[in-house]
Amino acid sequence: MSSQELVTLNVGGKIFTTRCSTIKQFPASRLTRMLDGRDQEFKMVGGQIFVDRDGALFSFILDFLRTQQLLLPTDFSDYLRLQREALFYELDPLVDLLNQEHLLQPKPALVEVHFLSRNTQAFFRVFGSCSKTIEMLTGRITVFTEQPSAPTWSRSSFPPQTTLLPLPPQRPSYHDLVFQCGSGSATDNQTGLRYVSIKPDNRKLANGTNILGLLIDTLLMEGFRLVSTRTVSSEDKTEYYSFERRKRLEALAMNKTVKPEATIMPEQSQKNK
Repeated sequence: MSSQELVTLNVGGKIFTTRCSTIKQFPASRLTRMLDGRDQEFKMVGGQIFVDRDGALFSFILDFLRTQQLLLPTDFSDYLRLQREALFYELDPLVDLLNQEHLLQPKPALVEVHFLSRNTQAFFRVFGSCSKTIEMLTGRITVFTEQPSAPTWSRSSFPPQTTLLPLPPQRPSYHDLVFQCGSGSATDNQTGLRYVSIKPDNRKLANGTNILGLLIDTLLMEGFRLVSTRTVSSEDKTEYYSFERRKRLEALAMNKTVKPEATIMPEQSQKNK
């Protein structure tokens, strides 16, 4: 690769080296005029083109020129400043993407766990803003109910054996699931214990407080953070645990129907006549 195919920019003290074709990705931009020597604001200093602009923000602009996609860090907040830089360089496609700021800002995934402990039973209800989170928990949580084995004739005095029937948690909707543990009430058809297991932990637990702790650990390992807890002032005293996880956004790509190489500057069109 010859040195003529590369260009070095000094943007606010930060040095960037890239292909000339990358800088000229959008012929109508000010960057193209800079390389062609048609913009007198940019000067060559020591073999580098000096640009008196924000160098940190230019790294995002150069990444956009290389990929035609805009992918910003999840904690990025300088949308207005980056848009100002895009306007300065006259990169209209980037300006259009930055106008979609509401799409660029990461939206949190929310989960709320409702926990009610009553006598020898505990009840759980999990709400999620993202159905994939509920699907993940449904795949990990298994409820085991005790079922008496079929009676067999025996002279021994041993009590009848029981087997554990695995069941998934109930799904009232795409965004919530419910399950319970502990011993059933006298009105239940199933009077045996109900155990809960949450993968990858293989234990079968019947104590509601232990299951709540395991459920919270599972959400924390999935990247959620506990943001609030509260107890409803009522006779049941239901506990509420709210969690939040910041989503990673996919890159926003410019409209593929627009081909920047096909854009012709007015000066070029006059020369072609």
